[in-house]
Amino acid sequence: MSLLKAEGLSLGYDSQAIIEDLSFTVNAGDYLCVVGENGSGKTTLIKTLLRLTKPLAGSISYGDGLLANEIGYLPQQTVVQRDFPASVKEIVYSGLQGRCGLRPRYTREEKELARENMERMGVTDFADKCYRELSGGQQQRVLLARALCAAEKILLLDEPVSGLDPVVTADMYSLIEKLNREGITIIMVSHDVIAAVRYASHILYIGNTVFFGTKEEFRKSDQGRRFLLLEEQMHG
Repeated sequence: MSLLKAEGLSLGYDSQAIIEDLSFTVNAGDYLCVVGENGSGKTTLIKTLLRLTKPLAGSISYGDGLLANEIGYLPQQTVVQRDFPASVKEIVYSGLQGRCGLRPRYTREEKELARENMERMGVTDFADKCYRELSGGQQQRVLLARALCAAEKILLLDEPVSGLDPVVTADMYSLIEKLNREGITIIMVSHDVIAAVRYASHILYIGNTVFFGTKEEFRKSDQGRRFLLLEEQMHG
């Protein structure tokens, strides 16, 4: 079932388009990786999917009763965010705010959901610890638990392994893959095309040209062959 459908999108700022005529569909259970060069419009696309910015043209429709505030979001971390002086539990609980609206307190069910997601992400043992004292990998797990509290059906991840060492990066990719197998639809923005082709079911490539299709189709496409060759040369 289609959860999200973009048709003929033009994205940009001040009537200046960065991307034009972008169309793609995300079905329940998909793992979509958004790849492309710096400045190609990946961040603008994220803001548009979260309804923080409006498209210059085209439309985004949500299916299966999905609301924009039911998309769990893991933003790319900044240095300031890594130094945030709150407990792990407080940060995970903040992901419940979309559910409780103007209510001043969380319900028992909401607290239980937060507890389950902390357990799911393996961060229960340091629930009362200060977030800034955690390692980069632990912080990403906390933020994933927070995003899962908001997510009904979709997780939107912006460069979730940025700044992590190779071992922690592999662990994070495994964790995201496991969530996808458990039924959560993933949209992930990444610079890592090799990992995108390994883990994703579909690829959206944004650049001078646009490609959308399965990862097998991407491998055979002009964009895919060129991009994968560049990645292999850089890491080879």
